[in-house]
Amino acid sequence: MPNKGKVYIMGVGPGDYKLLTLKAVESIKKADVIVYDRLVNTKILSFAKKDAELVYVGKMPDYHIVPQDAINKILLEKASEGKTVARVKGGDPFVFGRGGEEAEYLYEHGIEFEIIPGISSAIAVPAYAGIPVTHRDYCSSLHIITGHERPDKEESSLDFAALAKLDGTLIFLMGIKNLSNIAEGLIKHGKSGATPAAVIERGTTHNQRSVVGTLADIAAVASAAGISSPAVTVIGEVVHLKSKLEWVKPGKLAGKSVIITRAREQASKLVERIEELSGEAIEFPVIKIAEPEDYSLFDHALEQVEHYQWLVFTSVNGVESFFKRMRLKKTDIRRLAGIKLCAVGEATAEKLYDMGFNVDFVPESFTTENLLKGLLERVSPKEKVLLARADIANPILSKGLSSNQIEFDEITVYRTLIESTDRNGIINRFIVGSIDFITFTSSSTVSNFVTILGKENLNEIEKAKVVCIGPVTAKTAEELGVKVDAIADAYTIEGLVDKLVELAEESPWN
Repeated sequence: MPNKGKVYIMGVGPGDYKLLTLKAVESIKKADVIVYDRLVNTKILSFAKKDAELVYVGKMPDYHIVPQDAINKILLEKASEGKTVARVKGGDPFVFGRGGEEAEYLYEHGIEFEIIPGISSAIAVPAYAGIPVTHRDYCSSLHIITGHERPDKEESSLDFAALAKLDGTLIFLMGIKNLSNIAEGLIKHGKSGATPAAVIERGTTHNQRSVVGTLADIAAVASAAGISSPAVTVIGEVVHLKSKLEWVKPGKLAGKSVIITRAREQASKLVERIEELSGEAIEFPVIKIAEPEDYSLFDHALEQVEHYQWLVFTSVNGVESFFKRMRLKKTDIRRLAGIKLCAVGEATAEKLYDMGFNVDFVPESFTTENLLKGLLERVSPKEKVLLARADIANPILSKGLSSNQIEFDEITVYRTLIESTDRNGIINRFIVGSIDFITFTSSSTVSNFVTILGKENLNEIEKAKVVCIGPVTAKTAEELGVKVDAIADAYTIEGLVDKLVELAEESPWN
């Protein structure tokens, strides 16, 4: 029988993953199992170790994916197997987060647990909307109230008579559905209908938005704007400060969610650009980079590398893998003297430039066909070419060189494998329509995405727009039954982002 494991019940903040605490990150990194909710930014899952089990237990108002009793049993089951479990919850686990119930259950079953506080939406969401929940010129107290009580309660436990008498700031969490009743209850018991009020939807996230009114009309204002859960309601004089202190300025992708299917190691630049433009970058890596199974051909090429006149790279991964092996084999870099370097595109060339190399040829259009055409114009009959590529590289290049009697060797410098990515959370987001774009940067990202999602679920992605980095990737998508909405004009990450912005401006979020 294995030793019992441990459960970390943690809050990870209200939405912006950068509000995550260092202690939470440390615990996620060492967890064997991640049990996470709907309101958890999926970026947080990127801190998990590669073999961690991801268990999605997301819940929505009136639609519970996994009941609380079942969640408790999952925590007990995994910990009883001797595993370290990260129970990841939005906000703070003890501020209307049911963390107390889960901790009680674990205590009753003899499971060790630890509580890791998180930044509560009660504080952070108003702050992101420019509303300080306390201010010495306006109030001296803060009151946090749930607006969503247990559905089986016969009577509300909210004492509107007492709440109406308070001069401090009132914060209602999860109360958008009951906002009208909350406002009426406060006014009925003496709170002035002229009291300033604000409702902030999806605070601290890429699609944060807010409305301002008075206690008398805030329910109608929020309804007219289509404000929905999750939302935080602020009632009090501090709302007056919003017009002065609102600091979040929406970018061109504000309100847009973008799925990134690249390998996790490659996704950073695309993630950064999307987030800079206020979009939500959802990492859903479908490929991973692995070393070759057999290094014999690779090593043989390195041993006689000075016999080549051209060295061709078709990806950034190829550059990194090639020179990593050179260092490992202690191959003197001076042996590359005189060899012409070729890169399929701007990013690959940039990687070589960063390493101190000048690149002799980059095709104007970053495709394998244009790369082949340029090589045929430049490589003389007596010259020999070395292709440093992936195991699933497009055969167009090698076939073209062969048919034109150009001597070459082709070596696998890395493998592209399918990533074991959890699909349940993503499928749920497609179902509720909260994904705007899916990006594909290679044919392998498309094919792996379809494999992971399952062809039977492709109908779920129809509401999202599919954007491909180039025509070859788009062709693969169409062949696999994925409708492509747009192709980047420039076949680069920046070109992909430009296309996302163009599409976002055509259909702004509302």
